[in-house]
Amino acid sequence: MNVMKSLTVLLSAIMLLTAAACSGNDKNTTAESTEQAAEASQVKLRILWWGSQSRHDATLKALDLYTQKNPNVTFEPEFSGWDGYWDKLATQSAAKNAPDIIQMDASYLAEYAGRNQLADLSTGVATGDIDAALLNTGKYQDKLYAIPLGNNAIGMAYNKEAVEKLGITKPANGWTWDQFFAFGKEAKAKVGSDKYVLPDLSAAFGQYVNYQLSKGLGQVFTDDGKLNLDKDSYLEFERKFAELRKEGIVPPGEVSVTDKELDPQLDLMVNGTTLVRIVHAAQANSFDSLKPGVFDFVTIPKNEQAGGWLKPSMFWSASANSEHVEEAKKFIDWFINDPEAAEILGTSRGVPVSSKIVESLTPKFNAPDKMGISLITNTAPDAQLYVPEPKGWSNFTQKDFKAVGEKIMFGEITPEQAYEELAVLAKDYE
Repeated sequence: MNVMKSLTVLLSAIMLLTAAACSGNDKNTTAESTEQAAEASQVKLRILWWGSQSRHDATLKALDLYTQKNPNVTFEPEFSGWDGYWDKLATQSAAKNAPDIIQMDASYLAEYAGRNQLADLSTGVATGDIDAALLNTGKYQDKLYAIPLGNNAIGMAYNKEAVEKLGITKPANGWTWDQFFAFGKEAKAKVGSDKYVLPDLSAAFGQYVNYQLSKGLGQVFTDDGKLNLDKDSYLEFERKFAELRKEGIVPPGEVSVTDKELDPQLDLMVNGTTLVRIVHAAQANSFDSLKPGVFDFVTIPKNEQAGGWLKPSMFWSASANSEHVEEAKKFIDWFINDPEAAEILGTSRGVPVSSKIVESLTPKFNAPDKMGISLITNTAPDAQLYVPEPKGWSNFTQKDFKAVGEKIMFGEITPEQAYEELAVLAKDYE
C-alpha cells in the first residue's frame, strides 16, 4: 500500500507539473502572439522630398508630430535640394524601391503615372477644401495620382538692399523683357567689372518657355506631344543672352554653371555674384531665411502677353509599389488638413491648398509669406496656363536643353547650331 500510495502521489505531482508547464507555454504563446501583432501594426514610411533647409526643418517637425499622434507610424526621411533629386528617384523607381511617399512635380507627373509607378489617390484623402481646378492638376488620364500641397507662381527675385544702395530703378511687377534687359545694363554700370546683374537663362528650358509664351507664340509642346520651339524666338533669346554675356551683365559660363539654388555659398544671387534670379512664390521663406529682409519678388517679364504662370508648388504622391499605401494616404490627408500640421508647415510649400487652413493661417502670415502671396496675386490676372511636358519628354527638357544651352554659354556652338541640334534630339522623343 505504501508503494502504491507513493506511486499515486508521484503520478499526481507529475501531472500537476505537466499542466503547469502547458499553462506556461500557453501564456508564452499568447504573449508572443500579442508581441507579433503589435510589431505587425508598426509601420515605417519612407518619405522623399526636395527643398531648402527651412522646408526640411518644418517637415521633420511635422513628421515628429504625426508620430506623436500615431505611435505605430514612424518615418525614414530622405531629403535634398532639387539638384540630383530626380536622378535619385529614377534609380529607386527602376529598382522598384521608391519611397512610400514622394514629393512630385508637375513636370514629372505624367512620366511616373504613365509608367504605373504611382498609386491612385482618388479615395482616402479628404480634398473637399481644395479648389477643383487645382486638384485636377494632380490627375493623369482622369485618375488622381498626386495631391497638390501649395499654390505657386513663377517670378524673379532681386536683391532690393543692393539695388537701393546703387540708386537704380527697382524691378517692378508687370515689367517687360526690354525693361528687364535695360535694368541689367543700368545696374552693370554701377556694380563694376567683378560683379554681374542678371542670371544667364540660355540653358533654362522653363525660362525660354516663359519667353515664347510672352511673345504670343504658344506652348512649346503641341497637344499631340510634338515640340513647338519657335525658331526666330529661340534665336532671339539666345543671341540676347550671348550679348549680355559679352557685356558682363550675365556671368561667364564657368561661373553660371556653379549656381546652386538656395545654397548659402553657391546660389549666385545669395552670394552676391548677381542681383537677380528666377524664383517661385513658394520659396519666399527659404530665401528670406538665408538673408532676412534682403530680397523682394516681382513677376516674370512680359511682351505682348504675360510670361508667368500659376501652378501647384508640388504634390505628394504614393509609390505604387508601397506596402503601406493606405497609411500613406492617411498621412497625406493629415498633412494638408490638420491645423496643428499647418501651424508647423506654414508656407514652406507655398500657400496651403485647403481653404480652411488658409483662413486660419492668414492672420499669422509673416513678411516673406506676404511676399510670396503678392507674387501669386500679381501673376494671377493674366497668368499663362501651365502645361507640363508630355509623357516621355522630361529628359529633353531637364537635360538635353540644358546641355545644348551650356554649349552656347561656353562658345562651343552658335545659337543657330543649337537650334538644329535640339531639332534633331527632339526626333527621338516624338
